[in-house]
Amino acid sequence: MHDGITFERKGLPTAVICTEPFANSAEAMAKLGGIPDYPYVVLPHPLGSLDADGLRERATQAAPEVLGILLTQG
Repeated sequence: MHDGITFERKGLPTAVICTEPFANSAEAMAKLGGIPDYPYVVLPHPLGSLDADGLRERATQAAPEVLGILLTQG
């Protein structure tokens, strides 16, 4: 979340993705960063143990939300 907010402040559209166990932390970081309503995508945990097909499935799942975030910023 910190990096996403930093990039946004530099004018770089950014979509933050986190997994479910980290959603509360992402929300807290957004508040601390001064953007309490900063949008982000939440995916099921875990990602690190997925194979290429599993990652592709999660990316496909996240893509519409990521696009929505990127297209509404600015």
